[in-house]
Amino acid sequence: MSKYIFKRILLKLSGQSLAGKGGYGIDPEVMLSIAQQIKQLYDDHIEIAIVVGGGNIFRGLEASARGMDRATADYIGMLATVMNAMALQEALEKEGVNTRVQSAITMQEIAEPYIRRRAMRHLEKGRAVIFAAGTGNPFFSTDTAAALRALEIGAEAILKATRVDGVYDSDPEKNPNAKRFSRLSYIEVLNKGLKVMDTTAITLCMDNNIPIIVFNITKRNNIKRVLEGEDIGTVVQGGR
Repeated sequence: MSKYIFKRILLKLSGQSLAGKGGYGIDPEVMLSIAQQIKQLYDDHIEIAIVVGGGNIFRGLEASARGMDRATADYIGMLATVMNAMALQEALEKEGVNTRVQSAITMQEIAEPYIRRRAMRHLEKGRAVIFAAGTGNPFFSTDTAAALRALEIGAEAILKATRVDGVYDSDPEKNPNAKRFSRLSYIEVLNKGLKVMDTTAITLCMDNNIPIIVFNITKRNNIKRVLEGEDIGTVVQGGR
C-alpha cells in the first residue's frame, strides 16, 4: 500500500516562493531545493502538475493600481510566469525529472500549448507538467488557474506552497502570537477573509470539493511530508 495519501497533485508555486529572501527574481538555491523536493515524489511515481506565479518578476495588479491598463498588466504578468516555468523546467531536468511546459498563451518555440488531454497523457507517462501563463485571460489570477487546471486534470488535491507554515489568523511574519489553523472549511476562509487563495479559486474548489493544503515550501522535504499526511500546514476542505 502506498505511503502517500494522493497519487496526482497540483502544486501551486507563487513567484515570491521562487525569489527567496531577496524578494525579486529567481534564487538559484531556492529553485534547487524545490526541484529536489519534486524529484523525491517523481521517483516515487507521484503524478505532479505545477502552476507557477510571476510575482517575483512582475505583478499585474500592482501595475494596474499605478495606472497601467489592467488587461495589459495581466498579460505582462502571464509572460513572467512563462519565464519562471522555463527556469523551473531547467532545474527539474538537471535533477533528472522529465518535464513539459504548457502555456495558455501560444509560444510554440519554447512551450507546448495547453491541451488538457496531452497534459493528462504526460502525467500518465510519468512526466511532470508545468502550466504557465495562468488561464490565458486577464482578470484571473494564477490561484484561479491552479484551481482550474487541478479540476481539468483530475488532481486529488492542490498543494499551495508559501513561506509560512499554513494559514494564520494574522501575519505570522509580523505577529509572533499568530495562531495557525490546522483545518478550515471553504466557507470559513471566505467569511474570515483569509488569504489562502482568491475568492474565485476558493469557490471553484468548494463547488468541486477539492482539498487545498497550504504549507511552507522553504523547509526541506515538506512536500513529501504533506503527501505522507503529516499535520504541518493547513487543510481547507468542506467541513471542520
